[in-house]
Amino acid sequence: MTQTAVTEDLARHWTLDPEIVFLNHGSFGACPAPVLAAQSELRARLEREPVRFFTRDAPRLFARARDAVGTFVGADPEGIAFVPNATYGINSVLRSLPIEPGDELIVTDHEYNASRNILAYVAAERGAQLVIARIPFPLERIQDATQAVMACVTPRTRLALLDHVTSQTGIVLPIAEMIRGLAEHGVDVLVDGAHAPGQVSLDISALAPAYYTGNCHKWVCAPKGAAFLWVREDLRPSVRPAVISHGANAPVSPEARFRVEFEWMGTLDPSAALCVPAAIEFMGGLLPGGWDEVRARNRALVMAGGAQLARVLGRKRAVPAEMVGSMLSLPVPPNERFPAVGNDGANAGALGPDPLHEALYDEYGIQVPILRCPAHPERLIRISAQLYNRLEDYAKLADALAALR
Repeated sequence: MTQTAVTEDLARHWTLDPEIVFLNHGSFGACPAPVLAAQSELRARLEREPVRFFTRDAPRLFARARDAVGTFVGADPEGIAFVPNATYGINSVLRSLPIEPGDELIVTDHEYNASRNILAYVAAERGAQLVIARIPFPLERIQDATQAVMACVTPRTRLALLDHVTSQTGIVLPIAEMIRGLAEHGVDVLVDGAHAPGQVSLDISALAPAYYTGNCHKWVCAPKGAAFLWVREDLRPSVRPAVISHGANAPVSPEARFRVEFEWMGTLDPSAALCVPAAIEFMGGLLPGGWDEVRARNRALVMAGGAQLARVLGRKRAVPAEMVGSMLSLPVPPNERFPAVGNDGANAGALGPDPLHEALYDEYGIQVPILRCPAHPERLIRISAQLYNRLEDYAKLADALAALR
């Protein structure tokens, strides 16, 4: 079977519009049909007897899901709580921290806009100082990223909020090295791992951050609304969900309060989180080499696709190969036909589409994000690779960009 035939066979598991070249798995993910079917079964089970489901079945299913996620990401299941998304997890941690006036909070200029907004809000509310670590982009050396963060540390540094994989620029940061360096100065790290689970091999216990939150609806391909927050054991008693509900005075041990509070935040549909084990098993079973082969295939595909775009755009890859996962961003040269949107780069692509994005979608049927961020206020094009993609998808994008130029 040819590589194209293999991809087409894999693509049949997704319900994506066949008329659209979908190169934006990174924004919201895409859930395979068999996992959606598992979610439908759970929802039907819930509606057949809601009281029994929430009071008897859900606690057992949550425990199974925590065990599966813990094994997949290398973390103690007792420290895992399910949240709707990584943004919620970051909110919960930052709103729980005893941040005081004069404290300094480090964040990079590649940080996702929503996450940076949370940090800025908490800093302003508590009288703390936001310190921006400026990581060059394009980036020539891996160590420059760590050095940029470490240069911001002072005796007043309280916490660092760091991406594992940056959203707009698609960089796999040297997060282990960063955590170790900051720990030597007594600085805790909250890792924004929104894009990491399923895209990179993950061992949270080895990384040893204070807090780690990651989405499962992106690269794990679970249903939308499936994410987790992991908190180091000594910090769990102090972390509360952003929504306080029945768990706040539940008759449970102090050790159990963390997960109980997060599991009962009012009446919500828990099926997305409870389907994460099904997503992990399904995606890992699509290739003979399991998840290692899934990640390797996606990385090889995005590297090959990026090389095609680089030739058309007249740019080279923006980061060392070691910093590429399943996403890759390249700078886009100025184009008179497509004027820039906004002027600070912080929101581009988040709250409104870019004209170049609209042209690619409307004229060529290509869904790919055109982004900007403070680290690179000019246009970036970010491609993703998932098992349903093939090399011809990137060739179509390259041809469209050449025509639009």
